[in-house]
Amino acid sequence: MSDRVKIIVNGKAVEAAGESSLLKVLLDEGCDVPHLCWHERVTPYASCRLCLVEVAREGRRKVATSCNYPVMEGMEVFTDTPEVLEQRGNVFEVLLAQAPESTMLREYAARYGVGGTTLRAQEGKCILCGLCDRVCREVIGADAIGFSGRGGLKELTTPYEAESAACIGCGACAYVCPTGCIEVVDRGMVREIPFIHARHDLVPCRICGRPVTTKAHAGYLKRKMLDEVTITTCDECKKKGYARLVAFQGHM
Repeated sequence: MSDRVKIIVNGKAVEAAGESSLLKVLLDEGCDVPHLCWHERVTPYASCRLCLVEVAREGRRKVATSCNYPVMEGMEVFTDTPEVLEQRGNVFEVLLAQAPESTMLREYAARYGVGGTTLRAQEGKCILCGLCDRVCREVIGADAIGFSGRGGLKELTTPYEAESAACIGCGACAYVCPTGCIEVVDRGMVREIPFIHARHDLVPCRICGRPVTTKAHAGYLKRKMLDEVTITTCDECKKKGYARLVAFQGHM
């Protein structure tokens, strides 16, 4: 286990695990630090650059992204200095221009006082944060989506912009997408994820018949040694079953 270190956050003494992500420490302490491309389950990428803070250590001060900044003994952190606020506002403007069609992003920016952008707007909802790529590769292990192209042509897509044989239709990419760019659409017993050109047959709940998950995802969960009954039972039926069990035990 990492050694414990002491740091100062906005004048308050804080103890944290050495070398851990500064952003996670700040969030655990209740600090309101905006972030879009970070998730504790995946490698930090620092692409959105919203998690800026000012760090002072060994007589030097600088503004840095906190998601990929390690916690070190004696460092002092400031989350809302004038320079941080100015740079944060500039970053929001860039992101709003990059993904002007994202309602989620506009609402998030408004929370921090940024109501729009003076920059030339592009199209779409993607900010190229890479969360979908990292969760698919590092957590699910499917590696069905990734970056393609460079510069202004850079995008997140599947190989050859076609349906990926590696995709299991789990929807993890949509779950972590911070701008609503990736959506899961279930129609009848078919799931589509248009952004990654995915189409999957769904497995019905063994009790009520409602769709539970995709066949490919069910196979993935079986390989993870999960019980097939659990896999093929929807959340609503699980809740009802648990409620019946509690009621039964209450009459014993």
